[in-house]
Amino acid sequence: MTRRRTPRSSVIRLTTGHAARTLTHPYAHRAPVLALDFGATSVLVTTAGPVTAADLAFARQLAREATRFARSLERSFHGLPDGNGLAA
Repeated sequence: MTRRRTPRSSVIRLTTGHAARTLTHPYAHRAPVLALDFGATSVLVTTAGPVTAADLAFARQLAREATRFARSLERSFHGLPDGNGLAA
């Protein structure tokens, strides 16, 4: 991941839980939409127009970082109370 060039002006924190889910809405004649649902709040990710090389680069970066996030969670997960789950 590259270093941020401009300072953040705001941060929105959306935490996962039982109501959190992700969905991809592919369309035949327009850019797909990625929906991140957090209960009553939804974040929609799509392009500003026709798909560009920059859009594809962002999507690949998003996929890489989501994979890293999942792996980090797997390392942090200590299992469920019944003993099932991944070892830390």
